Amino acid sequence: MKVLGIIPARLNSTRLPKKLLINVAGKPVLQWTWEAVRRSRVLDEIIIAADSREIMDAAKRFGAQTMLTSPVHNSGTERVREVALKIKPDIAVNIQADEPLINAQIIDSLALFMLDNPDAEVATVIKKISIREEAANPDVVKVVVDKDGFALYFSRLPIPFVRGKKNSQGVFYKHLGVYAYRLSFLEEFGSLPKSYLEDAEKLEQLRFLYAGKKIKTIITEVETVGIDTDEDIKKFENILNSAANKS
Repeated sequence: MKVLGIIPARLNSTRLPKKLLINVAGKPVLQWTWEAVRRSRVLDEIIIAADSREIMDAAKRFGAQTMLTSPVHNSGTERVREVALKIKPDIAVNIQADEPLINAQIIDSLALFMLDNPDAEVATVIKKISIREEAANPDVVKVVVDKDGFALYFSRLPIPFVRGKKNSQGVFYKHLGVYAYRLSFLEEFGSLPKSYLEDAEKLEQLRFLYAGKKIKTIITEVETVGIDTDEDIKKFENILNSAANKS
């Protein structure tokens, strides 16, 4: 079975313009992510799904395989779908382009789950929140799951609400935003209706749940650092400097 890693890469972002092309320690953020993904032992191929020539040119400069996709997609899944429908892998893994410290173990655990569970349509990764401030941060997406590990709901608010206590005292899980899809799901995704839940939270995975799809969650202990703000860039630089000083 073919497992394709797809990195949807959008040039413009609201909070940090052209963040994927920001140079950190001699490399653009996008290259750091691509190099991290290449450490996977399960992916058969990796493609950067670009929304612009500028992203494509940057990816080609550091040797990545890339494909130009429509500039009008509203989500990473839509961009991943366009690539997957052309290449036809059995499983497509969606890795966010702004995750330069993504651990290949996360990618591989997700892909292996899909390979071992042919009935699964969609799977994603979650992690227990250890920093209290993340529970209240709307940029950190929270998730609640059922007894079998299937997602019940995703929200930017702290869920579940802990009645009679401050929410920070509860147990929360965050969504790391890495997905694996069966090709048949991506084929069907194009006909799934966009729901009011997705519009309200601005979370594409709520379209899956609204349509009655089941999303299996896999718990990891591995932390990631997404790039959304200038502060995140500084945090990433500090991590790199710390690692360099230890070596």
